[in-house]
Formats: sequence, structure tokens, C-alpha cells
Amino acid sequence: MDEIDRQIVMCLGDDARRSLADIGGEVGLSTSAVNERIRRLTASGVIRRFTVDADAEALGLGIAAFVFVGLAADADEAAFRAVAADHPAIVECQHVTGGWNYLIKIRVGSLAGIEAFLDDFKRRRLIARSETMIALSTVVEPPFRPRRERS
Repeated sequence: MDEIDRQIVMCLGDDARRSLADIGGEVGLSTSAVNERIRRLTASGVIRRFTVDADAEALGLGIAAFVFVGLAADADEAAFRAVAADHPAIVECQHVTGGWNYLIKIRVGSLAGIEAFLDDFKRRRLIARSETMIALSTVVEPPFRPRRERS
């Protein structure tokens, strides 16, 4: 990956719907050369997907919360990871150091949604304890991609 590839990825990161000609004009390449580089970047896994950045609040998911999770002593960590990977409320899930096992960012529509989220994991006997912090406002946030629960 060279500097032009990095510039192409940055252009797509700003707006993945930009035309190849527009990107080419910015990086100094022909449309076909940009297309070939994007194909190569996608095939190599540098570009993992083209997706949408949605307005979470407009979708009824205006509450962002961070949940520190301590797994239950008898919890199946692989099962926890599988449930977390498919849970539609989870925006991010990080395995962390310190007194907690995971830090999860969720998006829900109400405070009751936070409680339902926690109840779901407790009912499955996956978490023993948690600490939740509600975001009052957001200064910097990655693009929001709504998710469906997989069956």
C-alpha cells in the first residue's frame, strides 16, 4: 500500500459514493487506475466494506451508553462473543484490561432499552456485573451503521 492508496481510502472514507473520476482528479490518476486500486484494496482486505453512516437519533436510537461488563465465573466466553457480535444494540465491543472483561458501546431508544439490554445478557448467564455510563453528548463518533439481529 502506497501513499496514493492511502489517499484513495481517505477519499472513500469521506464519501464512499464519490465518483472514480473525482477521486482520480484528487490523487492524480485515471478513472480506470483508481478503479483497479479500489478493486485491489478490497480484495486484500484493506477496504472491508462500503456501508452507510446513519443518523442514530433519526432512527430512534438517540441514547448512547457505555457498559463495562464483568463476565460470570461460569460464562462461556465464546458464547458471550457470539451474542455480542450479533446483538443489534451493540455498536462496539472491546476486550479490555483492568477490572472489567469488556467495554461495550450500545445505541438504544430509551433508558428502558439499556435495562432490557442488560437483562438479556444476565438472563443468558453471561455477565455477573456491569457498570453503565450514559453519554450526555458526543464530540467525535465513528460512522453509525444500524444492525439487524441475526437468527
